[in-house]
Amino acid sequence: MSYLIGVTALWAFSFSLIGAYLAGQVDSYFAVLVRVLLATLVFLPFLRPRLLQGKKRLALMVIGALQLGVMYLFFYQSFLLLSVPEVLLFTVFTPVYIALLDDLLFGRFTPLYLLTALLAVLGAAVIRYDGVNAGFWLGFFVVQGANLCFALGQVGYRRLAVTLPHSLPWHNVFGWFFLGALAVALPAFLLLGNTAALPTAGHQWLVLVWLGLAASGGGYFLWNRGAVKVNAGTLAIMNNALVPAGLLVNLVLWNREADLGRLALGGAIIGLSLWLNQRLYRGRKAAVA
Repeated sequence: MSYLIGVTALWAFSFSLIGAYLAGQVDSYFAVLVRVLLATLVFLPFLRPRLLQGKKRLALMVIGALQLGVMYLFFYQSFLLLSVPEVLLFTVFTPVYIALLDDLLFGRFTPLYLLTALLAVLGAAVIRYDGVNAGFWLGFFVVQGANLCFALGQVGYRRLAVTLPHSLPWHNVFGWFFLGALAVALPAFLLLGNTAALPTAGHQWLVLVWLGLAASGGGYFLWNRGAVKVNAGTLAIMNNALVPAGLLVNLVLWNREADLGRLALGGAIIGLSLWLNQRLYRGRKAAVA
């Protein structure tokens, strides 16, 4: 749980940095490529290929390709189809996908996780809802593609982790995750990137370096490690905890307009869903024991 909380705080700052210094100024495909490349370089020196069999390596690469690579392709495309508030609104379905996919991959059905995930969606929607226009359906489905890829990556990592030894040094194999993402990010930039919109200022490069080394490199490693240490309901809820955290950071540091009442109400609902999930989960464990 502490991993997820820490990364939530880290990514909350990242959203504001992207919005203030990169969005609309630096080609998005180049930004993704730099982030993934730097994260790969962080873990490449630690990579020990013999620790994973061929199929397990491929599985980790596919997870990285989905959770980072393909997800970003959908996500950035959505901004060409929707307004920013609409994109933000439609991301709140991720916890539901996590709850359902986790049950599907592990061959079970847990109404508790779906209930608390839906409660977290309600909290995030309270914070982010700004209305939609009549021609938003294509954009809606593009965002759901991003949500599904991010959810599949997290649940896939949880499924892979249970098949591997608990003593496995994950920092020695996690490089495969970023190599998978790089296999998507590099051709995406070569095919779709705009070389006329590369960084032109020193602070833009500094932000990219921070996002690549800390937010992507350390962030995704710790987030996925945290994902295997909690139940699916908690993981689903923490995906939407990023909403109030990101808005708070943006409000405090950049003084952007925000509805404090909705922020407080939505954050309280997300907090309630997390508390309810933990309480019911412990109750179930005690009943089984």
